Amino acid sequence: MIEFRLDRGSGVATYLQLVHQVRHALRLGTLRPGDRLPTAKEVVSRLAINPNTVLKAYRELEREGLVTGRPGLGTFVERSLGRTPPGERARLHGELVRWLRGARLTGLDEEDLRALFASALAEASQEEIA
Repeated sequence: MIEFRLDRGSGVATYLQLVHQVRHALRLGTLRPGDRLPTAKEVVSRLAINPNTVLKAYRELEREGLVTGRPGLGTFVERSLGRTPPGERARLHGELVRWLRGARLTGLDEEDLRALFASALAEASQEEIA
């Protein structure tokens, strides 16, 4: 089951943070079709947020066709967003973690890493277009 986290200083609306975390989990394969999301009550208890915020996030995910609410049972994942086989995803994840550890050892901080990653991602995307 997914464990939601909030970054109260991010400037991103709370319900969108929940939506983004579900989407990421679907892309990474940590949430799969048939998995149940935490109930609104569980999320409210854990994060101390308004129940309507959780329900808004779940409605957005349902509108996108990613989850379905089943009265009395909960909210369940309908489809995945990941297109890469789990073994390949795990291999790439391991390579990225090793690379990040090496980059941290050279003195790069989190903001440096984000900037470097964004730059490399933009460059790779441009190569795909060309």
